[in-house]
Amino acid sequence: MNILVLCTGNSARSIMLESALNHLGRGRLTAFSAGSAPVGKIHPAAVSLLSEHGYPTHGLRSKSWDEFSGPNAPIMDMVITVCGKARDEICPLWPGAPLKGHWGIADPAAITSSHKATAAAFSVAFAVLEARAKSWLSTDFEHSSAAERQRDISQVGEFSLVM
Repeated sequence: MNILVLCTGNSARSIMLESALNHLGRGRLTAFSAGSAPVGKIHPAAVSLLSEHGYPTHGLRSKSWDEFSGPNAPIMDMVITVCGKARDEICPLWPGAPLKGHWGIADPAAITSSHKATAAAFSVAFAVLEARAKSWLSTDFEHSSAAERQRDISQVGEFSLVM
């Protein structure tokens, strides 16, 4: 199963979820991430947090969703948006008509008041995304119908972590 995680800038949330899904999925799926207007670099706090939790960062990069809409792109089974802007934008037509889910979360990169506040925002975002990844991976998606997978991906998006 291929999953594409979308956000606008592809620098924080989508990158963290891509890494979490690949790491926790242990080969059950392949996650990719992209943005509608990628900033071209990964936020250092995202890299630091992923490394701190033992998640892979090698090969992660900020990239356009155009990379996944061409004829040589992998076919996506699922597309997950993690920010409101990406959900509300007109997305390219994905070959294979993938399932769609929205796992929206506040942008931790938007918090710039202090290093401590930024670190806290990234920690909360990571915790929620990690919990959602674990929730999705706890389902039997490999043996579920498309309707069951759509239900499950939608329900996971409604999950929020109370800290």
